[in-house]
Amino acid sequence: MKKYFNKNILLVLLAALSFSSCKKDYGNLNTSTPEDFLNNATKGQLNNLVTGTESALRNNLALYLDDIGVLGREVYRFANSEPRYYTDLLGANDAQLQGTGFYIANVWASRYRVVKNCNLLIEATNNSKLISDAEKKGYIAFAKTIKAYQLVLALNLTNANGIRLDVSNPDQLGPVVGYDEGLTAIAALLDEAKTDFGTAQISFPLSSGFAGFTDAAGLIEVNRAIAARVAVYRKQWGAALAALNESFFNLNGNFNTGIFNIFSTGIGDQLNPAFFPKNSNGEARAAHPSYAADIAVNDDRINKAPLRNAPISNSGLTSDRDVWVYTSSLAPIPIIRNEELILIYAEANIQTNHFTEAITAINKIRTGHNLPAYNGAETKDALIDEMLKQRRYSLYFEGHRWLDVRRYDRLATLPVDRINDDVWSSFPLPSTE
Repeated sequence: MKKYFNKNILLVLLAALSFSSCKKDYGNLNTSTPEDFLNNATKGQLNNLVTGTESALRNNLALYLDDIGVLGREVYRFANSEPRYYTDLLGANDAQLQGTGFYIANVWASRYRVVKNCNLLIEATNNSKLISDAEKKGYIAFAKTIKAYQLVLALNLTNANGIRLDVSNPDQLGPVVGYDEGLTAIAALLDEAKTDFGTAQISFPLSSGFAGFTDAAGLIEVNRAIAARVAVYRKQWGAALAALNESFFNLNGNFNTGIFNIFSTGIGDQLNPAFFPKNSNGEARAAHPSYAADIAVNDDRINKAPLRNAPISNSGLTSDRDVWVYTSSLAPIPIIRNEELILIYAEANIQTNHFTEAITAINKIRTGHNLPAYNGAETKDALIDEMLKQRRYSLYFEGHRWLDVRRYDRLATLPVDRINDDVWSSFPLPSTE
C-alpha cells in the first residue's frame, strides 16, 4: 500500500478546482506540498483540501460499479481491450480474481487516496491556528464522514479479506482487520463525526451534489444516512432505525433526495464514466438478461434497461438491453439517496417483526414505480424476498445487488451464464498489501 501514499497524492486530489459549484479562488497550488498544509493552514488551504477530497470520490467510481454490477449479475461490461471483465470477474473456465487485477488494485488505490486526503485534512485542521474551534469541528467531522464512507466501499469489495483502518503513517501501516472489526470501526468513526458536527461551524464549500445539506444540520443528516447503511450491514436493526430518524429519510419524500457525485464539462473536471450511449459496441455496458426476465409487468424501472437496436455479444454472453441508469455524461451518481433509506427502513422493520411498517415502506416503492400494493404473505421470509426484489430494481447499478445477495447468503441464486463460470464472494486484497 505504500505506493499509494506519496507526497504527490495531495496535488492529484486537489487538481479538480473547477469542480461544479466549487469554483472559488484559493490560490495557486502548483508548488504546494503536504507540509505547506500541515503548518498552520489557512482557511483557503483547508477549503482546497475539502474540494479535492470531494472531487476524488469520483475516481474509479465507474469501475467500482462495474465490479459489483458484474459479480452481482446486473450487467455485462464489454471491452474488446480488456477481457478480464468477463473472464476474471465471472470466473470463466479456470479464471480467478487476482490481487494484481486492475478491478481491485485501481479501486482500492482510489479509495485510499481519499482516505489519505481525509487524514491530511484532519491533521492540517488540528495544526491550524487561523480558524476557530467550531470551524475545526466542521472540517474534522467532514473528513471523518468521508473517510468512513470510503473505507466501507473498500470493505464492500474485499469482504472477509478485510481492510486496513490505520494508514496515517505510510511507513508503519496498521494491520489488516476482518469484516466485522472493520464495520465496527467505521460505525464508530461516523459516530465521532456526528458528535463533532453537533458543535461545528461549516465554513467550507461543497459542490451542488450536496445541495440542501451544506450546513452542520444537513451534514449530520448525511452522516446518519451513511450510518444507517452501515448498521444494516452489521445487522444492527435498531441502530439502523435510530440513524434513519436523524437522517434525511422521508417515507413520503422524493426518492432522489440525497447527495451525489456530480460531473461537468469544466476544464480539468470529469464526465460521468458510468455513461455509455445507447447501442454502443466494443466499449459497452449491457443489462443482464435476468433484469428484464424477472421484472414485474408495468414496473417503470424497466426503463433502466431499454432494448437495443440489436443484441450485443462477447465471449458467449449476450444481451438485448442497455444499461441506462446514467443517461448522459453529466448525470450524477448517487452517494446515498432517500429511495435507499426507505428500503433500509423496510428491511429494519422486517427484521424487528414490525411488518405493518415494513409493508408501508415497500408499498411506497411499489406504487412509486407503477406497481400495485403488496399482497403477498406477511411473513419475515416473504417480506425479505420482496424487500430484496425492490432493492434490486430501485438501486440497479448503484453498487448494491452483489452485496445484498451476499449478506443474505443468496449468492448461489445468482445466474451462471456459462458452464464453469463462478460467483465470487470477495475480492482478494491487492497484491501490494
